[in-house]
Formats: sequence, C-alpha cells, structure tokens
Amino acid sequence: MIVAGLGSRADVRAEDILAAVRAAAARYGVPLGRIGRLATGERKSSQPAFAEAALKLGIPLEIMGEAALADVAGRTLTRSGHSQALTGLPSLSEAAALAAAGEGSALLGPRIALGPVTCALAQSGGRA
Repeated sequence: MIVAGLGSRADVRAEDILAAVRAAAARYGVPLGRIGRLATGERKSSQPAFAEAALKLGIPLEIMGEAALADVAGRTLTRSGHSQALTGLPSLSEAAALAAAGEGSALLGPRIALGPVTCALAQSGGRA
C-alpha cells in the first residue's frame, strides 16, 4: 500500500491537498488508485480540508500521534527548518507517510511542495 503523507499551512483547502497528492503521484509514477490512505499529524486534525480530501479520494485519513511521527523522523529525506520549528520534525509530510505505512516502509522520494501543501509518498514494506 502507498500512503500520502501531508503537511500544510493553516486554512488549507481540500482542492489544494488533492492537487498536491495528484502532483506527487505523477512525479513518482504512481496511479492515484494505488494510494490507499492519507496521513498527517495531530496538529492538523482540526483542519477539515484533510478529511474532505480523503472523502473525495474515497480513502481513509489517518491522524498520526506525536510519538509515531518522532519514531520515524530520522528517516525523512527533507530537512526543513520551517517544519522543524513548527512541528519538531524535519518534514511532517514525510514522517506522516512513513509512520502510517508502517514498519519497513520507505519513501518513494522527497516530499513535493505545491502551494500551501507538502505531500510525500511512502510504500509499505519498503517496496516501490
């Protein structure tokens, strides 16, 4: 399974999230239908755009706890000072993707940034 991990600025719209997921899928050659879950951190759970985007894609949204994100933070590819200052993570989107994809997961590449959203794709079991 492939997980799309997400980060964003405040007041993001579902359309922005969908555009970023589509852009990441296109960059890494992943058919949109292979993405089985969206994931983000607890701090984004109050933003309704994440649940709305998951609903539009017909897949679940998983809210990852701080401990799960911290456990995979050392495996992220991107080191964003902005993300580090706001979330304590080098990349929220990459950490969310890795944590939700589970043990042995691997990023397909660095996150992409599109407008107010960052999106990273991770494959369960480390197989792309």
